[in-house]
Amino acid sequence: MELTTETDSYYKNLQELPLAEILADINLEDQRVPLAVKSALPQIEALAGAIVEKMRARGRLFYIGAGTSGRLGILDASECPPTFGVPYDLVIGLIAGGDGAIKKSVENAEDDPRQAWTDLQRYAISDKDVVVGIAASGATPYVLGGLEEAGAHGIVTGCIVCNAGSPVAGAARYPVEVIVGPEFLTGSTRMKAGTAQKLVLNMLTTATMIRLGKVKGNKMVDMQLTNSKLHKRGIKMIVRETGLDEQAAETLLKEYGSVRKVIEVSKSK
Repeated sequence: MELTTETDSYYKNLQELPLAEILADINLEDQRVPLAVKSALPQIEALAGAIVEKMRARGRLFYIGAGTSGRLGILDASECPPTFGVPYDLVIGLIAGGDGAIKKSVENAEDDPRQAWTDLQRYAISDKDVVVGIAASGATPYVLGGLEEAGAHGIVTGCIVCNAGSPVAGAARYPVEVIVGPEFLTGSTRMKAGTAQKLVLNMLTTATMIRLGKVKGNKMVDMQLTNSKLHKRGIKMIVRETGLDEQAAETLLKEYGSVRKVIEVSKSK
């Protein structure tokens, strides 16, 4: 059975198309992705709920993937600490082939069904945690083997795949299947499938952190103030929340080093 993500593109003779038409056609295909994600919202909600439950009990979230899928997991994991002020070991992304595979492809790394579990064991994974496999095809051995082993050890599992009825989805307790159809460039799952995976990852961690109280109103009050842009953003948040002028807000932010703390202190007076 041919995978949907591997079926032939709707567009022929790409090398003969004008640049404007190539771009317009890619954009047209991209517009299908949010609708595919919308169809998967009940599955996404179920997985997000499981992640929230485990994190409230001091569990962690692990992503496992290969190639583009693995890189997207690492990207999402790496953005959680600066955005929400959480520890760097709360959301962890693992990629087949190790850190070297983030920049360069590691041949055959994704074909070992035992390696993901070995990688997870380095973090003393337990049934307090959640493992989410990311695989556009839904058949990547690295991901499939990792989910099967995690499930056998009583660990909650989920996945993000872009083909229906895949082995990876079958191995996950909370599968998310976002069926985006054939790619503009046949088989290039870094395109629509990768976009779909990124959208779902955004939803999972953002919704989880909101439910865990890491957001106030619609503001990232626990963000790390690591540069001038974020420092200025923090001052604006404080001004809007407390009514303080910018100078007073900046003084307090320097003193407490946290937007949340400044708001709490200001409102308690």
